[in-house]
Amino acid sequence: MDFASIFDYPEPGNFNDTNFTCTSGDCILVDTVLCPNTLNKSALLYTLSIFYIFIFVIGLIANSVVVWVNLQAKTTGYETHRYILNLAIADLCVVITLPIWVVSLIQHNQWPLGELTCKITHLIFSINLFGSIFFLTCMSVDRYLSITYFTNSSSRTKKVTRCVICTFVWLLAICVSLPDTYYLKTITSATSNETYCRSFYPEDSVKEWLIGMELVSVILGFAIPFAVIAVFYFLLARTITTSNDQEKHSNRKIIFSYVVVFLVCWLPYHAVVLLDIFSILHFIPFSCQMENFLYAALHVTQCLSLVHCCVNPVLYSFINRNYRYELMKAFIFKYSAKTGLTKLIDASRVSEAEYSALEQNTK
Repeated sequence: MDFASIFDYPEPGNFNDTNFTCTSGDCILVDTVLCPNTLNKSALLYTLSIFYIFIFVIGLIANSVVVWVNLQAKTTGYETHRYILNLAIADLCVVITLPIWVVSLIQHNQWPLGELTCKITHLIFSINLFGSIFFLTCMSVDRYLSITYFTNSSSRTKKVTRCVICTFVWLLAICVSLPDTYYLKTITSATSNETYCRSFYPEDSVKEWLIGMELVSVILGFAIPFAVIAVFYFLLARTITTSNDQEKHSNRKIIFSYVVVFLVCWLPYHAVVLLDIFSILHFIPFSCQMENFLYAALHVTQCLSLVHCCVNPVLYSFINRNYRYELMKAFIFKYSAKTGLTKLIDASRVSEAEYSALEQNTK
């Protein structure tokens, strides 16, 4: 997912500066238009930097806990959900890169860390962001099929199938992320000595590559995953059978939250990306106001999309009472006999009304 280009979106007030020098290879210079600097970029970028640090701290703690508890549970014989573990790993790797992006952000998108760091950071970010979205998609399909068509499949067969799917997801995320990373270069302005990390596509097809990469982001990063998630969770909600209406209503609220959270986090960003594509294709007339809007909107909606890395651990792990049992056990089990917490821990491991239907027969 080409988020490096969003962090380095051309500044509306600097469109006349086209005198750049590549640190490696040849650059492509394009005609630009001077726009008045009416957008308070400093206030925007510093504010977003604070939010990114907040996302980094919360995402780092939450996803680290999920990974650690899953690994602890695995060693004690508790079979954890493979997709949730891989999802947490992917989200953890995404948030780990955020401090590096913040360093660039507070310098008005300049890149002081060199071309190799530019490529590696972008590749890690993109692979894991696509991976996170793909694992959410696989989880929706897995949960529905597990309680409808594969109820009689052996545990070993399910385990092997999920391992294969997880491997395929990582390979797919790598393949999708490699092309744009390949074309990333650091460029330095000859007049201001400012260095940026940006994509430079083949000279004879710059526009086609730019539009193609953004369409890949929209289609593989949102359109297809959201359609699959919405359809299979809708089918799952219809399939749920419980002993009473209250449990069924609770189950459906959880399922509904999965779809809504994904939509709220990702729709604004991809809507702005589509608007950017229309602008590149001149479907929307050029104006400095539009450039200022795209600059601000892409930064803000990108920040909103990364909130998903903080929400995922809550929706897919902490909300499960059995998971909370494993969390309590991992932290305080060795002290439970002395502190009288044994009964409290055991009491927490009961059937989770709002989660039971989602995890039924998935192991």
